[in-house]
Amino acid sequence: MADFTRARQLRQKETWAEKFMWRWLRGRRFAGYKFRRQHPLGDFHLDFFCEEAELNIELDGGQHGFPDQQKHDAEREQFLKARGVKTLRFWNSQLRRNAQAIREAIFNELQKRASAGTRHLRQRLQ
Repeated sequence: MADFTRARQLRQKETWAEKFMWRWLRGRRFAGYKFRRQHPLGDFHLDFFCEEAELNIELDGGQHGFPDQQKHDAEREQFLKARGVKTLRFWNSQLRRNAQAIREAIFNELQKRASAGTRHLRQRLQ
């Protein structure tokens, strides 16, 4: 069952990196794609999720370097991959140093996934 209360709490305690990224993604500002933040999926909350492209964007702070967190991240990745969701993962420090490269990586992945999804849909309709 999706935990919307926890998602709301996470949105209220967002990090500087999440605030920064959300300015790009909110309101279909990023190439017209709709993103949700702290989207519950299974037992996990995805930082930024685009259902149309089945793309998850994760921003990692220092806590993601610890073994317990790495194990949790690997479990989430396996869960998402089994459902066809691609995850792009960036360190907060990367966002601070090279925001433009991250924007380009997100845009390129959205374009790849959207065109692949369109091809798949056309094949199903034929």
